[in-house]
Amino acid sequence: MLKGVRIVSTAINLPGPVAAHQLHQLGAEVVKVEPPSGDPLAAAAANYYGQLVAGQAVMTLDLKSSQGQRDWADLLKNTDLLLTSSRLHSLAKLGVEWSSLQAAHPRLCWVAIVGHPSPEDEQPGHDLTYQAESGLLLDTQKLPPTCWADLIGAEQAVRAALATLYGREKSGQGQYSEVALSRALDLFAGPWRAGLTRMGGVLGGALPEYNLYPTRQGWLAVAALEGHFKESIQKELAVEDWSYESLKNVFAGQTAREWEQWARARRLPLAAVKEVE
Repeated sequence: MLKGVRIVSTAINLPGPVAAHQLHQLGAEVVKVEPPSGDPLAAAAANYYGQLVAGQAVMTLDLKSSQGQRDWADLLKNTDLLLTSSRLHSLAKLGVEWSSLQAAHPRLCWVAIVGHPSPEDEQPGHDLTYQAESGLLLDTQKLPPTCWADLIGAEQAVRAALATLYGREKSGQGQYSEVALSRALDLFAGPWRAGLTRMGGVLGGALPEYNLYPTRQGWLAVAALEGHFKESIQKELAVEDWSYESLKNVFAGQTAREWEQWARARRLPLAAVKEVE
């Protein structure tokens, strides 16, 4: 899809490298530019970092030096899209700002991953604070199992990259797009805010056919929202009283893995809850 497209990414940490990785998987050539201090992700999770930069050209540039600025200017000459993940004020100090980029490289597109949109663009933050702001950080006794805002922001950055490149082909001019991580979870908070997934909501425990059940070993997820799935399960299990307690008693008889195999043989939407090691 993106064969022949050249991307330069100065994005470090998580959302930028994940976005660059996905764009590379779509066929783009990616040059990853790191500061002299490197990418903190490499020190925090070396194997994961290696997976994300596989197939990319990784180089070090000191944009605070004269030589670094010259190398940077040369690098952008044949580049289609720039991907960044620093605060815009910090980038401007290094001479990276939209007006100057447009003047020097009229067809260059830029996707800027930022923390907060203007006028709060100087407010620092990370995935945990973005999740806290979204209202989806429900268990304050545990840290989130993954970096939801960063990863969703990465997906939005990929979408923005495709949109800017398409816009350039239509207009002939480079396009700019901004992705704010603090807003990345807004769309995904919709079902919760609408009450669908809140406790007692249609997808929040109100229905026996859409619920989690303890088994002899492990937990089982049941998602039989469609009537024919519900009827099939009820018939196969010979359950007369369709209730959470009735199903709980039945599912307690076997392990979650055994129930999953049972369901797959009958093409029913049940799955064992996988425990991540």
